[in-house]
Order: sequence, then C-alpha cells, then structure tokens
Amino acid sequence: MIALGLDTSNYTTSAAFFDGVNGCNAGRLLEVKPGEKGLRQSDALFQHVKALPGRLEELRAQGLGEISAVAASTRPRAVAGSYMPCFLAGESLGESLSAVLNVPFYAVSHQQGHLAAAAWSAGRMDLLDAPFLAWHLSGGTTELLYVDPEGVNVNARRIGGTTDISAGQLMDRTGVLLGLAFPAGKALDELSQSCAHWPKPFPRKVTDLEFSLSGVENKVKELTEKGEDPAAIAAFAVGTMVKAVRDTTLAARELFPGLPLLCSGGVASNSHLRQELTDACGAVFAPPQYSTDNAMGVAILCHRLWSNDKEESV
Repeated sequence: MIALGLDTSNYTTSAAFFDGVNGCNAGRLLEVKPGEKGLRQSDALFQHVKALPGRLEELRAQGLGEISAVAASTRPRAVAGSYMPCFLAGESLGESLSAVLNVPFYAVSHQQGHLAAAAWSAGRMDLLDAPFLAWHLSGGTTELLYVDPEGVNVNARRIGGTTDISAGQLMDRTGVLLGLAFPAGKALDELSQSCAHWPKPFPRKVTDLEFSLSGVENKVKELTEKGEDPAAIAAFAVGTMVKAVRDTTLAARELFPGLPLLCSGGVASNSHLRQELTDACGAVFAPPQYSTDNAMGVAILCHRLWSNDKEESV
C-alpha cells in the first residue's frame, strides 16, 4: 500500500509517499524577501496552496502509485493549544483527497513527523517502538523530548529546551544580520567553518534542562555593530548554541540513563552540532535532507496507522 503524507510548515511545502520500506519526499522552500526574517501566516498559507499541486506532480513523476491512506500534519505539536494557520493547507488537501479517493485520513503533528522521518532516514525505525530522548531543533522549536511510543504513533513529552528564542531563530537572525539569505542555517554553518579560531561560547546556564539564548542574540548584534569578522560571529553563535544543547543533553542522560538520543529538525543538520553530540553520546541524526522540514515522517506515520487499523479490523 502507498501512504501519502502532506506537511505545510512555516517555511516548506512538502509531500511524500511511503510503501512500508521506501519512500520519496518532494519539498520546496517558501519565498522570503531578501532581508526579511520570516513570513506572515497569511502569506505562508497562500504560498502553500499554490505550491501543493506541484509537489504532488513531482511525486507522480517519481512513481506515486495507488494511494491507500492520506495523512497531514495539522498542528506544530501534539499538545493542547498548538496551532498555526499554515498547516490548514495540507490538512484541507489531505481531507479532500481522503474523501475523493475513499481512503482513511490521519492527522498527526509536525513534530511527530520530524521524529519519524529522522528515525527512518537514519536506519533506526526501531527507536519508534521503545522510549528514547529526542531534540526537535528548528526555527520555531527547541525542545528536548521524552518520547514514549503511543501505539504506532509517537507521544513526545517536553522535558527541556529554551526559555525564549529557539536555536533556529538564533541561527536565522544571526545570518540575516551578516547579510545571509533567510532561512540562514546552512549558510551560517558554512560561514562558521571558515573561522580559523573559534571564539569562546557566550556564558549561559542550564537549569532543570532549560536554557536561554536571547542574551546570545544581543551579543551577536553588538559584535556585528562593532564590525567584527563575520566568520567569527557565525562561529560564536553556532558554538554557543551547540554547547547549550550538548550540556543539556548530558544533564538529561543523567536523569534518563541508557536511553538513545535522536536529533531532528532543521538545526540538527548543523555540522558542528552533529559532531559534538555524536562524540558526546552517540546521538542518532537524520541525513541533512530529512533533518529539515519534510513530509516523509507524516507518510511513515500514515502507513503505520493504516497498517495497524487493518490488522485490528481482521
């Protein structure tokens, strides 16, 4: 059977299919004007509506067959009050396809999709069947999660993270200040690697698995105004973010010994972060193309949910 997944996040339109083993994702970044730090939800929703037919056409060209079930990310996280209008584009199309094709529709969260895509693309689908720790590091979220399988879905409980801006916001805002295009994570990562001598990270404190990054952003603005070397500023921002995540991870592993760590979200593609967490605790990372926003995890969860329903109906 073929499961179709749709994800219309704040910055990427994506659709994917999954057959239980293999799959294909078609994604496209939304357009953000040069110098701007994001999109209004109304603009994001408009762009998603225009872009979705093209993503489905890409999947058709890649071998999309007869669809047995459809799923969409309908909200950022599977918690009360989690809502963003941009997800309405994927949800509406998903429910429409479900009705026309007479197949089941499943609603999942954007975060659940990230975790599933990361586990599958890292070759660790086994993680979805037992408790594990996970980071969801993105432009809107920096959360350390305790993940406990909930049937064939995933139930993620926040146990730590940032108290103010997200890691992705720090990366993007630093990049824009340095003249990089938004979203700036990849370009900032590359710029930081050209710094010969990385500056000392900004001092911040981890308390009860929580930390703040707003002070780092203020320091970045100060360094930029002083005309400091852009590569050094990039390394300063990246290095501080990575140390905060690493320190919090090590503290969490003392509370939850023996649990594996899975890293998902766009910021998880940062090369310095991947190296540090791999060395520190053998963290599991998705390949970069499945760290950023994608619909692959939504399609995977769709397949798992549909397969479970079929087994229970027998």
